[in-house]
Amino acid sequence: MSITGGDVVDLGRGLYAWLPPKRGWGLANCGLLVSSRGALWIDTPYDPVLAGRFLAESRKRLPEGVGIDRVIVTHANGDHFWGAGVLPDAEIIATREAREHIHYDPTPQQQHALVAGSDPATPLGAYLARHFGAFDWSHTAPVEPTTYFTGELELTLGDYPVQVSSLPPAHTAGDLIVHLPAQRTVFSGDVVFSSTARQPGDHPVHWAGPLDNVIAACERVLSTGAEVIVPGHGPVLDPAGVREHIGYLSHVRDRAHALHSAGVPAVEAARRVIGEGRYPDLGLPERLVVTIGSEYRHLDGSGMPGVLEVMAEVAAVAHEIGQAATGGGPQ
Repeated sequence: MSITGGDVVDLGRGLYAWLPPKRGWGLANCGLLVSSRGALWIDTPYDPVLAGRFLAESRKRLPEGVGIDRVIVTHANGDHFWGAGVLPDAEIIATREAREHIHYDPTPQQQHALVAGSDPATPLGAYLARHFGAFDWSHTAPVEPTTYFTGELELTLGDYPVQVSSLPPAHTAGDLIVHLPAQRTVFSGDVVFSSTARQPGDHPVHWAGPLDNVIAACERVLSTGAEVIVPGHGPVLDPAGVREHIGYLSHVRDRAHALHSAGVPAVEAARRVIGEGRYPDLGLPERLVVTIGSEYRHLDGSGMPGVLEVMAEVAAVAHEIGQAATGGGPQ
């Protein structure tokens, strides 16, 4: 399996979105802002191969003598972050709180070893190979932000203001959004996962939460007045699309709370919400294991399990879904 490069969408006034041509784990949207005096990225692809393709597309759009000297990272998941290594001299900006997620995730080389070394006969090994086997981090050194901030950060690129706002814990412990007023656009990172009838997306996966914070982050995106929202994954949205996404998040929150009140364990709650089939067009329904598990931890006051433990539960539920779909397992 191989992954082709992304499609570049011209959003006007020097702003571009790089959108992977398919959905799935690790295929994040990125941004490029260009002026006569500099350029910056908003997020990066997952591995050096995809990041190199994004860099090649970016260079086609740079004025002579202009380089990309700054990367704004909306959060520290590797699929938005690890590709920054192809710009070794760039300033990398993240929230102070992003450090927590950097330490939670494996390093790129640890993840590569995990994917390559897992037994494909097990649900976890098969899942990792299917969804992450196309990426190559075998020679990817850990990426470290060079500038941390909290609150608000006001930047300027040429004549364009760039407003960077940190958020309370939502998708991860260290999210931010990037508002570009001159382009009337917001890059939301993974507080928004988008889907449309023409281009269905995937179920979101939220590691921190609670979902009330994710909903509040979506409202924060809308409060900017932006007309264009580039989500972390999926097609570009207008404000109405973000409101639809808030409806999805509210539904998952309400079902999680109801099942928690009924004493249903978290993984079983995810199975039940998946079985209800409320959003049949969305891919990767097993990711509800992560999101509902995060919501349960806020309701229980419990600690966060290790990422490998979480992914083993995700893979087990995905295996059950596959067995059911082929008539070989629980219905």
